[in-house]
Formats: sequence, C-alpha cells, structure tokens
Amino acid sequence: MPTATATPGKALIAPDNHLLVMIDFQSQMSFATKSIDAVNLRNNAALVARAAAGFKVPTILTTVAEKSFSGPMFSEIGEAFPGQPMLDRTSMNTWEDAPVIAEVNRIGRGRIVLCGLWTSVCIVGPALSALDQGFEVYVIADACGDVSSEAHDRAMDRMVQAGVRPMTSLQYLLELQRDWARGETYDLTTGIAKTFGGAYGLGIIYAKTMFGASEGH
Repeated sequence: MPTATATPGKALIAPDNHLLVMIDFQSQMSFATKSIDAVNLRNNAALVARAAAGFKVPTILTTVAEKSFSGPMFSEIGEAFPGQPMLDRTSMNTWEDAPVIAEVNRIGRGRIVLCGLWTSVCIVGPALSALDQGFEVYVIADACGDVSSEAHDRAMDRMVQAGVRPMTSLQYLLELQRDWARGETYDLTTGIAKTFGGAYGLGIIYAKTMFGASEGH
C-alpha cells in the first residue's frame, strides 16, 4: 500500500512549473464563436490573464493578422500585461511561428498551458505540435470556443486522446492559489474571483459580507 503524504501531486499547476500561451483572443473572429457565449469566453480569458499576471506566470501573448483582418487582442488581456508585446503571426498554428517558439525556448519550461479563441484551430495545432516535441500540455477548455459545440467537443476529444490535460479557467486560478493560508496572494485570488468568477465570486462576496469569512471554498 502506498504511503500518503501532505504534498501536492506533480500534475497540479503551480506558478513556477509552467508557461501560459494565450492565442488569438481577437474581436473579428469572436463573432463566429458559438459553442460558448462570447461574453463568457471573454470573461474567462480575462480571469486567466489576471491570474497568470498576478502569480507572475511567464505568459506569451500572440495574435494572427492583427492589422489586416482579426483586430487587436481583447483589452482585458493586454491590460493584465501592460507593455508586453503581442507576437503577431501569419500561421494558423502558433507552434509554426519562429518568434513564438524562440520565446518558448527562452522561458524554458516543459509544461505548457494553452487557451485561445478557436479550439479547433488556435489550440489543436500548437497542442498536438508541443506534445509531439515532448512538452506536457494543458488546455483551459472554457477559455476557448468554436463555431459549434460539435467543433469544440471534437477538438477537445482529439487533444485529450493525444495526451492533453483539460481544465477550466476557475480551476486554473484556484490551483495557482491552492491554500487559503497563502496570505500574500489571498486578496489577489479572491479579487479575481469576485470580478470574473461568476457564481463562485458571488459566493465569496456573500461569505465575506455575511460572515466576515477569511477564506473561500
């Protein structure tokens, strides 16, 4: 029988064990996203961006054809990383863009977390490419969308079958925090949750108002 210890599993996300790549959260293409409401998608992407910035996770921001077609990155994402350049591409597969790959290699982490506008295009390409090169890949499934629920679901199925680990935006935030005794990031985490965490954020507001709670669950 194995021996239990009070330590986290190696598969859990932590601020120092991965890099985040946020891909093509641009207004022009968001009109065709039908598997998730565009407002929810934008909210979830903002939550991920704020979480990564607050916990100082190395993050790559990339767009495609910004000037000619797709438009700028959602402002909520750029505001989370003030002054950070957006790496604009022509390739649909982010992993085929040399400047992006140079940044991946500069950061030097073997675990990649991905989220992006279209699951079947923005995410499938880099996810399968990174897996093929020996990286461990996570995808934030509710910070991606597609032209239909079928398209999103089949893209997620294809990636999971290949070895990708799916998670959600709120899970990403809370896994970075993981322990409410970590006081240095407590206000950061609950603040992001209250602003972008939907019903969970409302629960935190209620608990603090009614009970003066110092922790969330």
